[in-house]
Amino acid sequence: MTKNGIRRIATFNRTALICAAAAMALAGCNLTAEQKAAAAAKRAAPTAVVMPATKGEAVEGGLAKYPDGYPNFGAPLTAANVQMSDEQAAELQHQLTALAARRKAGTISEAEYQAKVAEMRRLAAEHGADTLSEISK
Repeated sequence: MTKNGIRRIATFNRTALICAAAAMALAGCNLTAEQKAAAAAKRAAPTAVVMPATKGEAVEGGLAKYPDGYPNFGAPLTAANVQMSDEQAAELQHQLTALAARRKAGTISEAEYQAKVAEMRRLAAEHGADTLSEISK
């Protein structure tokens, strides 16, 4: 064989290897529906778990204490703060739905609606800092 023929074969082999590697890489990107669901479940936010105090003993500040006053880190923790009840969530949802209905019906002006929305956003922005300052007291 001539040098020109060897170069053609080498170029063909190189091109074939590059195409095969690209095909394998692209084939690895395809996921089945089950794999996609499993990946989405891994990325989902964890659900909150609230543990009751152990043996009915009072828990101050979320930590159980030994009789000598030292904290017991082995006991399960309770919620850091009182959680919103289902009734409170339903009432808040009712208020927001009523506000949207009033806006759609035209019984509230756009300025009033935007003021209410701004008030709720301000509350959402400041509520965390206010609650944190109360907890740290």
